[in-house]
Amino acid sequence: MAADFARLRSGIGTQAVVGWAQCLPPGASILDIGCGTGVPIASALWHRGFAVHGIDPAPSLLAAFRRNLPAAPAACEAAESSGFFYRQFDAAIAIGVMFLLPESSQRALIHRVGQLLHPGGHFLFTAPCQTCRWADSLTGRPSRSLGDARYRQLLADAGLALAGGFVDEGANHYFHARRPGTRETLDSAP
Repeated sequence: MAADFARLRSGIGTQAVVGWAQCLPPGASILDIGCGTGVPIASALWHRGFAVHGIDPAPSLLAAFRRNLPAAPAACEAAESSGFFYRQFDAAIAIGVMFLLPESSQRALIHRVGQLLHPGGHFLFTAPCQTCRWADSLTGRPSRSLGDARYRQLLADAGLALAGGFVDEGANHYFHARRPGTRETLDSAP
């Protein structure tokens, strides 16, 4: 499945993620959850000066990530158990990953991201706004979106606030959440 994923992965969404990254400070540390080969998203962020770290459970995809971004720290680990979650980052992204996980794993991942972000940190992930199930077009795996209301609740439970959302050229929906800064509360987060 990893080889098919790498072969079929397009550049859709890259410019959307790069545009989102403008809200980050220069050189910000970003954890790419489900980084795949690093192309196109992690590579685009790396080449814009961000300190990208990658995790992916597929050995062949992570080997390609290491070839594509040899200076970027990376680990072949599942998001649910990655050692990177014991560090802190300015941002985390999970592009095309969240909806591949069962609901309990989505909940756990959002909670873990809430813990790893510095105050004022950002989290970006993709999932449809509506609650739905389907077979993922790249992996064929069962997929599930928990829907806007449930994601908002899980983000709030993790100490994050939904800062906004947008849709890319492939009609993929992005949730942008933010951990309040040290002087903010969840109610005042943008």
